[in-house]
Amino acid sequence: MQIQVDTHTHTLSSGHAYSTIIENSQAAAAKGLKMFCNTDHASLMPGAPHFWYFANQRVLPRFLNGVAVLRGVEANIVNTAGEVDLDKTVLAKLDWVIASLHEPVFKPTTRLDHTEALINTIKSGVVDAIGHPGNPNYDFDFEKVIRTAAEYNVLVEINNSSLGRSRVGSAPRCEDIAMIAKDVGARITTGSDAHFAADVGNFSSIQTLLGHVNFPQELITTQHPQTLLAFLTERGKLVEEQYQGHKW
Repeated sequence: MQIQVDTHTHTLSSGHAYSTIIENSQAAAAKGLKMFCNTDHASLMPGAPHFWYFANQRVLPRFLNGVAVLRGVEANIVNTAGEVDLDKTVLAKLDWVIASLHEPVFKPTTRLDHTEALINTIKSGVVDAIGHPGNPNYDFDFEKVIRTAAEYNVLVEINNSSLGRSRVGSAPRCEDIAMIAKDVGARITTGSDAHFAADVGNFSSIQTLLGHVNFPQELITTQHPQTLLAFLTERGKLVEEQYQGHKW
């Protein structure tokens, strides 16, 4: 299974990651990636940058070390209304928006609350993907949320870090999520969630899981940059034109 895009990476700016965007791009190039997304944590995560950091990503080149760069964020879901911690005016400037539940920002409560928060985030129209949904601290109604994601054209992330040492207990839940996504036709994205450059483009556990459940390739948006760019075009984002004429 070929995956050419990493949609979830962090830099020093996240406060608890250890590489620069240049180092991440070098690692991406070495792994043979065609594209990666810069998705540092939004401002309510302890140690995260001011919102100016995200708005100012316009200064980033569209290619670093021969690898295409998408300007993004991993925003924090802050309440059951599905609000996130970055203003809509800033979100509108970004190519790629992940929204995730994080313990320092949204204290785990009940399955009902988590389900409501995720559904309202999906329905908000400002996020492109739900990050690391397998976290066992945030149980939710898998089928209800994933069906909503499919209906509103929001991607469900399969997160390589969750299948390793982060968010212990996520692996069987990620498998269930993948199975339901397959059954209801929800599209997915794949993120390394790298907090160090060496992990950029590490999809080994994702590939094992998707192979195990025989996940349909047509539902994987990260097999090729053009697939992800086409998805963003569907969502009304004019990112694809930034790469017109590039021979992938």
